[in-house]
Amino acid sequence: MADDHANRVSKMSEREYFARVGDRPGMFVGKTSFHMMTAFLIGYDQHASRHGGHGLAGWHEWLVTRRGRDCQHFWPGKVLHIALPNGWDNMWNLSDEDEERAIKVLFELLDEFAAEREAAHGS
Repeated sequence: MADDHANRVSKMSEREYFARVGDRPGMFVGKTSFHMMTAFLIGYDQHASRHGGHGLAGWHEWLVTRRGRDCQHFWPGKVLHIALPNGWDNMWNLSDEDEERAIKVLFELLDEFAAEREAAHGS
């Protein structure tokens, strides 16, 4: 049974995988928070790049293009700029409403990114 599940997961496209994680983020990180999700995705990216996968290659640049300008933040900050265009009081202590919005937008952006990458590269 566990092997069956692992086999199905390994055959998912990144877009499908991101959608699964976005549907049930607490299942993957425990306490659902924007920063826990970004830490999970950074780990995902590191694992993928160490093992020959695409991971989040091009994500940072895509976010800059999507937003229309750059800033000094690492990609989670760039996502927050898009999700919370009016800013935030404390990046590390978002309100519940801002957390929810940031996670929702994070996975919407990941879906757009993965869809564009699939269209461009066929994978």
